[in-house]
Amino acid sequence: MFESLDAILLARIQFAFTVSFHFIFPAFSIGLASYLAVLEGLWLKTGKAVYLDLFRYWLKIFAIAFAMGVVSGIVMSYQFGTNWSVFSDVAGPVIGPLMAYEVLTAFFLEAGFLGVMLFGMEKVGRKLHFFATLMVAAGTFVSAFWILSVNSWMQTPTGFELGANGQFLPGPSWIEIIFNPSFPYRLVHTVTAAYLTTAFVVGAVGAWHLLKDKANAHARKMFSMAMWMAAIVAPIQIFVGDMHGLNTMEHQPAKVMAMEGHYESHPDGAPFYLFGIPNDEEQRLDYAVGIPKLSSLILKHDLDAPIEGLDTVADDEQPPVFMVFWAFRIMVAIGVAMMGLGMWSLFARMKGRLYDWSLLHRAALVMGPSGFVAVIAGWITTEVGRQPYVIYGLLRTADAASPLDAPAVAASLLAFVVVYFAVFSVGTWYLLRLMAAVPKPHGAGGKQGENTPIRTAGITPGPTQNPGEGDTLPQSVLVKKEEVQ
Repeated sequence: MFESLDAILLARIQFAFTVSFHFIFPAFSIGLASYLAVLEGLWLKTGKAVYLDLFRYWLKIFAIAFAMGVVSGIVMSYQFGTNWSVFSDVAGPVIGPLMAYEVLTAFFLEAGFLGVMLFGMEKVGRKLHFFATLMVAAGTFVSAFWILSVNSWMQTPTGFELGANGQFLPGPSWIEIIFNPSFPYRLVHTVTAAYLTTAFVVGAVGAWHLLKDKANAHARKMFSMAMWMAAIVAPIQIFVGDMHGLNTMEHQPAKVMAMEGHYESHPDGAPFYLFGIPNDEEQRLDYAVGIPKLSSLILKHDLDAPIEGLDTVADDEQPPVFMVFWAFRIMVAIGVAMMGLGMWSLFARMKGRLYDWSLLHRAALVMGPSGFVAVIAGWITTEVGRQPYVIYGLLRTADAASPLDAPAVAASLLAFVVVYFAVFSVGTWYLLRLMAAVPKPHGAGGKQGENTPIRTAGITPGPTQNPGEGDTLPQSVLVKKEEVQ
């Protein structure tokens, strides 16, 4: 049944499938961990109950998303050995230690403090719990640091020496390997994308509840915080993306040619194509609609700057243009839409209509999953754009695969598809149920508004204090006090 299929193509599809599932969870958990740290920090600083309520609300969601990210990522490490053993053998001396550092730093940091963060609110002091939350947030960033360093080295390999058996060996300085030319740009661009992804999910949840109850203090607060993030960070992300593109132009020009749809060179200024259907066989962009010379302005900041095209690149060195061309446009379009929604929210805030403008809330709800689509589109642009290489310019993807038959790869691919859709569909459904639940006060003593102070949460009240008067106490603390009495 599978004999006619290409084992290498199936191995690429399998890795793309599993990493696409995995990528959306870290993209969410990186930003959400930082959001939780901000919420807890604001609660400790201001004493406002709304921040503690939102912390508890999103903590459940973070726990599920974090677990799904860990589970979905485990299988990818096995694929290096099963489907890409040649790559593992020749690149292992460089990428192996980097991935080990990720485990020894980020994973241990997260594992060491995650339990305190999830279950220690009323079991440890406030400062220690906040420290645990900060460490989990830091762990997610450190994890991204090492993984993106590995990926960036594969995109722009530096600091290595070639061994006698063809292996890539570390050179005298690991700094050159870790901080390779594309790494700083990719790190900032990806982490910023994670923060925006989280902001738009939080904003969508807030908008959902505002559409039902515009007086909900918790929905107002999360929507306001998310829209501030969109308004401030989306323009920054577009600037960072431009810098990343210029870096890519320097080190991976064929990728940028595919992104722009430039099959032909433009000696006196290249257009930016808004639309077109790439035709690799004829080496042209069919039905092209573009803005004259805009690509030269974007890439070289000069309307008349010459731009080389794929006609300067050998056919077997060109990436698949169709996927790269459209993935890049989807990513850019979503980025512009994010900035647009952020500017709209600023206008609504100035007019005093941030919480009662239903059209804005519906737009935010629609934009809820946009961050996930953007990061997947960005990943496709990055990874497909470097083809036909797995280590750019040095090791071809076709030469990096394991000597497997197509039926063996196809069988494992089908198993992954069935298991992933079964498990992660249920997990996603449960996450959506948690988000659909109305945020409620977690303390005792009646409904808490945004400005209700909490000064003794997690601490048994003194003999002169009465629960419900002035200070608001967690219900579990009140139960324990009643049991003692």
